[in-house]
Amino acid sequence: MVAPLKISAIAKDVLLAPIYLYQGRKVKRDTVRLPEPEGERQGHIQLRDSAEMAATEITKTLSLMIVGDSAAAGVGSLTQQEALAGKLIPALQQKLVTHTQFDRLSWSLQATTGHTSFDILRRLYILPTPHQPVDIMVLSVGVNDATSNVSISKWQQQIEQIIAIAQRKFDVQTLIFSSLPPMAQMPALPSPLNNFIGAKATKLDQVLQSICAQHSGVHHMAADFELLAEKHTNEPINSIAMFASDGFHPSSLTYGYWAQQLAELIAQLLDSSFDKTVIKDKDDH
Repeated sequence: MVAPLKISAIAKDVLLAPIYLYQGRKVKRDTVRLPEPEGERQGHIQLRDSAEMAATEITKTLSLMIVGDSAAAGVGSLTQQEALAGKLIPALQQKLVTHTQFDRLSWSLQATTGHTSFDILRRLYILPTPHQPVDIMVLSVGVNDATSNVSISKWQQQIEQIIAIAQRKFDVQTLIFSSLPPMAQMPALPSPLNNFIGAKATKLDQVLQSICAQHSGVHHMAADFELLAEKHTNEPINSIAMFASDGFHPSSLTYGYWAQQLAELIAQLLDSSFDKTVIKDKDDH
């Protein structure tokens, strides 16, 4: 039996459907189209100096891949240095665990504006198999699924397939899905459309979180930018400042907070993985 509140919500959406349609078309027509920022989309970073590397016979490279939509691509920033990848790499370099476990950091960005979960899945199929396993894969997905009103079953199926190909083809050790952003707060979306899309994004994120919990090595990161801003600056972030000039994509400020939160999570996961390896080695001896 369908709950009365759910019936009421469905009835409300049916009544407001013409408004959603009108507002959706207007937003699509009037919203400023920001380009993907220019800059490097792959690179290699030395984490330890030559003397330190010479002291060990085997060099280890930390492989990082960022995959996803326009947010992953950095739309809203002028350059890649101000975007997610450009902020994440130096944030990772500052983490002690990366220096103690790895000699180099190899990273790549595979992201395109407008990509849905299906597009990302297709991209992972098309990309060549890497020469070495991907240690960390970060995924930004869901905003375009929310705006295109993808079905929950299709979303769930495609997320499961993304996880499967990431682990099978790329041998991903740690997969991190960033949560969907607070779409109801996006200045580009008028009311009541913002609440409709925001509710859809919340539902997709709940499903995403549930799927991640069912898979080993797969993590859901709740990107709470306002909380992170308070943690790092002791003051709340203005909701307008969270978004770029188009009122839809993250601002460079938000990319910085997002990257910082990702770097902290990645460091924790690497540290935990390292501790388990040490314990296992001791047990084997």
